[in-house]
Amino acid sequence: MAKTIIVSNRLPIKISRNENEQLEYQTSAGGLATGLGSIYKEGNNLWIGWPGLVTSKKEEKKEITESIGKESMFPIFLTEDDIRDFYEGFSNETLWPNFHYFTQYAIYEPRLWEAYKRVNRKFADEILKKTEPGDTLWVHDYQLMLVPGMLREAQPELSIGFFLHIPFPSYEIFRLLPWRRELLNGVLGSDLVGFHTYDDMRHFLSSASRLAGLSSSQGLVVVNNRQVMVDSFPMGIDYDKYAEAAASPGALEKEVYYRISLGDQKLILSIDRLDYSKGIPQRLEAFEMFFDRYPKYRDKVSLIMVVVPSRDSVGKYKELKEEVDRLVGRINGKYGKINWTPVHFFYRSFPLEELSAFYRMADVALVTPMRDGMNLVCKEFIASKINKKGVLILSEMCGASKELSDAILINPNDTNQLVEAINEALTMPEEEQIQHNTNMQNSLKRYNISHWVNLFMKSLTTIKEMQHSMQTRHLDELSQEKMLKEFSKANERLIFLDYDGTLTGFHSDPRDAKPDDELKEIMQNLVKEEKNKVVVISGRDKDTLGGWMGEFDVTLIAEHGIWMREVEKDWRTVVPIKGDWKKEIMPILEMYVQRTPGSFIEEKDFSLVWHYRKVETGLGELRTRELASHLKYISSNSNLQVLEGDHVVEIKDREVNKGRTAHQWLNQTSHDFVFAIGDDATDEDTFKAMPQEAYTIKVGSKTSAARFNVNSYKDVRALLKEMIAEG
Repeated sequence: MAKTIIVSNRLPIKISRNENEQLEYQTSAGGLATGLGSIYKEGNNLWIGWPGLVTSKKEEKKEITESIGKESMFPIFLTEDDIRDFYEGFSNETLWPNFHYFTQYAIYEPRLWEAYKRVNRKFADEILKKTEPGDTLWVHDYQLMLVPGMLREAQPELSIGFFLHIPFPSYEIFRLLPWRRELLNGVLGSDLVGFHTYDDMRHFLSSASRLAGLSSSQGLVVVNNRQVMVDSFPMGIDYDKYAEAAASPGALEKEVYYRISLGDQKLILSIDRLDYSKGIPQRLEAFEMFFDRYPKYRDKVSLIMVVVPSRDSVGKYKELKEEVDRLVGRINGKYGKINWTPVHFFYRSFPLEELSAFYRMADVALVTPMRDGMNLVCKEFIASKINKKGVLILSEMCGASKELSDAILINPNDTNQLVEAINEALTMPEEEQIQHNTNMQNSLKRYNISHWVNLFMKSLTTIKEMQHSMQTRHLDELSQEKMLKEFSKANERLIFLDYDGTLTGFHSDPRDAKPDDELKEIMQNLVKEEKNKVVVISGRDKDTLGGWMGEFDVTLIAEHGIWMREVEKDWRTVVPIKGDWKKEIMPILEMYVQRTPGSFIEEKDFSLVWHYRKVETGLGELRTRELASHLKYISSNSNLQVLEGDHVVEIKDREVNKGRTAHQWLNQTSHDFVFAIGDDATDEDTFKAMPQEAYTIKVGSKTSAARFNVNSYKDVRALLKEMIAEG
């Protein structure tokens, strides 16, 4: 029975040793654990990850594996070196600062990258041991970006989803990473890549295009004959859990206790993990400025600041903790009185019951990270507001700001704006607070954690169905064997071959694509067999094609079917064509060449081609859309056709296409085996002209009218060699 496997760096459980060196198990209460509990605890589903304890004892490993196995979890044990170099090193000192735009803190050490690859491989190997055909895998977060690619390589048919829980940076930031392409290709081993926001999705697609040369259309990226869907899925919370916790007798009791201790104060709440991305010092500086600017609030407003300890032995985090201590001390020393403390600072975590009391009590919540993937604290605060009173001040730099637009949104780098936002929040009328919180609560109820999980899994199913419904399927061993048998039995074989991208690879200068020794040998052996009638059908001009392929006994069709040269005959035009339209189009193409460094024009007898292979990635695609749109507009009332190929835009007479000429050739030639192969949009006409039983093959990975596809020109050459061997 097929199962779903959740994979994350940490399991939703923490294992530690007590005073007696016995193992203790504590279940995680995090949002991810809550949301995915509905998946991994069903049937024979599984959650794979590190259990949070380093051990080399076989007995302990066995005990842990058996204990958590009963809870549908499977442990991957990491060593001290793994934790230091993979987790604390590459994950948190290279990826984390880069992805959060703190590039000045990022370190780029090959040793840490090797550790990251090693641990990702360890995860992939263990996952594969637990994986069976038909299983679905959902890999989570930045620590495991290489895992999807490793899984795909081992089992190409797997259904794999990947979700990034932190921001994905802009192309300009991401490209600073020396290993950016490997990370992209790792993530693109997935079928579905999810982010919290549209901005993160857009940045990822931009990096995929500019760093890996993979263009996208409507969020779909084509990778090695697979469509990969990239989309945004804002993560929600378990709304009922926080609303119920806030209404519990325990939370109410704690609130009463805290209020008696604090006295008659307006309370501002701040809850964060210790991290430089959270903007904690900037928040404290704004709070200090607030008292300077609005002295009337002294004695009347206090800040409850909860900072959860995190990596405070690491240099940057130790410095951050010292800075926070210094700022808290300065504010309390500057404004504090015996009966009033401006900042109540807690450097520890709190259980949900006490957090709920804080949420209930707070008049204002300050959630102002410098950069954050989603940030669930703001959502928990809103869900806990049973009386709907309270104001959320939210950084526009975190993902939740896209959903909680009724909050007071601020730029965390603008201290003045934050000061004014605190004043606005403290003076906001209750009716307005209730209206804003009602709107946000309705949104959080609808888009809760279950909705997030269901939407992601449904989208993963959708993309797999799309992949399976593609007309073109890969030429597997069984299909190739069947084709070669039919080829071997046939006496009159008709073989249509495209040239660029099919018989040879692409070059930045199209003139460099002339046949190499391997291709020459293939062509000589192919035409040597009398049963084979070979037609090279190309968009190249007749002089170039004739110069490169003229030495072989093949029929040549140039400029997409305008010119034909049969064996031992001269070139002739297949249909009468005029080229007088070129004088109107040429100035337009020349204008685009002037605007686009690296582009150039190729003039053929009856078509014009704008090449942009040498143009900067991104600019070329932008100019292509402009040019194609421009040409289609001015040619709408004429008999011209605009074709977008691989880094080219071509305009030609609509009467001419490869398919029409190929069809004529089919009708005048007897055959009992037909084979056609090509890589371009122009080759689709050839495929459509072929009889149903013909073997039509697309080179590359886009949806095609061809029956089969192969990945590259290298596969084409290997296939032709197999055909030659069959005789």
